Amino acid sequence: MMDSLKIMEVTPENVQRETLFCVKDITNPAFESKRKWFEKRHAEGLKLKILKNGDDQMIGFVEYTHAENAWRPVDADNYMFIHCMYVYSKKDRNKGYGSMLIKEAEKEAKYQNKSGVCVMTSKGSWLAEKSIFEKNGFGQVDRKGRFELLSKKWKALAPDPKFLDWTVQQEKYQGWHLLYADQCPWHEKSVEALLHMAMDFDIHLKVTKIKTAKEAKNAPSGYGVFNLLYDGKLLEDHYISATRFRNILKKELKGKERFE
Repeated sequence: MMDSLKIMEVTPENVQRETLFCVKDITNPAFESKRKWFEKRHAEGLKLKILKNGDDQMIGFVEYTHAENAWRPVDADNYMFIHCMYVYSKKDRNKGYGSMLIKEAEKEAKYQNKSGVCVMTSKGSWLAEKSIFEKNGFGQVDRKGRFELLSKKWKALAPDPKFLDWTVQQEKYQGWHLLYADQCPWHEKSVEALLHMAMDFDIHLKVTKIKTAKEAKNAPSGYGVFNLLYDGKLLEDHYISATRFRNILKKELKGKERFE
């Protein structure tokens, strides 16, 4: 079975054919926003690889880059950083496919003489859980809130990666703020839905697109690329539906005149 598997590297030249895994319909606006982001980041060293079976069906993918260019609040000089790693179907899990994808990042890191590989994990949705990485020799080196930072290094004297303190960034966002990046193709749809809901509630939601890795590292949440805040308080750190936002608005605005 493993012999029939193949790993395809997505490049600016083949992205229309290979797609971006999370969004396969190249006519979807989400594909175009991610494609533009991907092509800029690819020039900075980002790699996106898709695992396929013998029938050319996509099984999973991994996206990684130099930690200095990671779109997460991490300080990990001379490491490779895994943005995302995912095996789509439950029937394909626990078959070693995730390990195959992780090894792609390790192989690249060794080829580029990096000190090791690191990754952010979390229980629940949006990020891989740490168990798959622990099985591959990663160990936890930092933790903040629901997020864990794991690393695997082969240069013993290299300093461990660490989180940047994203909470210190939150206070400056007074009023309603939404900061997001195109690193995830589904952000644009969520942002549009949230803007419409904000108009229904007659509130001003200031939307800011995160355009560089430096901006993402200095974002006010652990996830970095999606941040919803109100008066200096982080409300969500991953994309949400309009219904979820409506519930947040009702809770945060409770007691104000429009709800009396």
